[in-house]
Amino acid sequence: MSAKILAKEQLSENVFKMVLDAPKIAQKRKAGQFVVIRIHEEGERVPLTIADADAAKGTVTIIFQVVGKSTGQLSDLNAGEELLDLVGPLGKATHIEKVGTVACIGGGVGIAPVYPITQALKNAGNHVISIIGARTKDLIFMEDEMKAVSDEFIVTTDDGTYGFHGFVSQALENKYLMPGTKIDMVVAIGPVPMMRAVCDTTKKYDVKTFVSLNSIMVDATGMCGACRVSVGGKTRFVCVDGPEFDGHQVDFRELMDRQKIYLPEEKDCYDHYCSCKHGKGGR
Repeated sequence: MSAKILAKEQLSENVFKMVLDAPKIAQKRKAGQFVVIRIHEEGERVPLTIADADAAKGTVTIIFQVVGKSTGQLSDLNAGEELLDLVGPLGKATHIEKVGTVACIGGGVGIAPVYPITQALKNAGNHVISIIGARTKDLIFMEDEMKAVSDEFIVTTDDGTYGFHGFVSQALENKYLMPGTKIDMVVAIGPVPMMRAVCDTTKKYDVKTFVSLNSIMVDATGMCGACRVSVGGKTRFVCVDGPEFDGHQVDFRELMDRQKIYLPEEKDCYDHYCSCKHGKGGR
């Protein structure tokens, strides 16, 4: 079905927020699920995590980073325009229950997908520690939203321009794990190196950790095979078996290699799009 863009906002460098009119998806979506969009009839399918939804208003919110032609085209659209296709909710929802103390960690654009999970875990009665981070202060977003659904809240920046000077994994270990704080579960979403660092850290303390591998998805139906990952020595498809998995079982080296497969083509396509950006829809 098509979907009208109700609002658009730029959150940081190359990161945009859109509120879409999608009442059926808003009513059914659960934390951790995603949608697939298609901008026009010649466009590719783009899977994006649902960052928020309002069932009463019939809206879903997506937050995305411009990394190629399709997300570049999406960022050029404005309120009042329409997406040709919006399909969802897709993917397995996050398993939400009261487990005790939970650390929810979002790095970079991963702050967006970790937000609904944090909200759901808080509503389930957990004590929620949230840690969000980015390279520098200007790239931090959704700070107020994350703080509102957290019992404890930390911001980190790689360059020290805001909050804790260091990585989210270092903040987790230095402020909680090393001092002996009992954490029952960790959810980490962000760049693959960041999720790997968090998992390496929590494994030392035997803390169950879940990661979302949504960034490797392509067609989001399990047909293309591009999102194959090894989890516990078995092949899994992120779009239909996930997108969340036990982080201690993920083969991150393989995952990082697979993420690089289409980088040259993606760059060439995006460069060509930028060179003819004033054409209708970038086609």
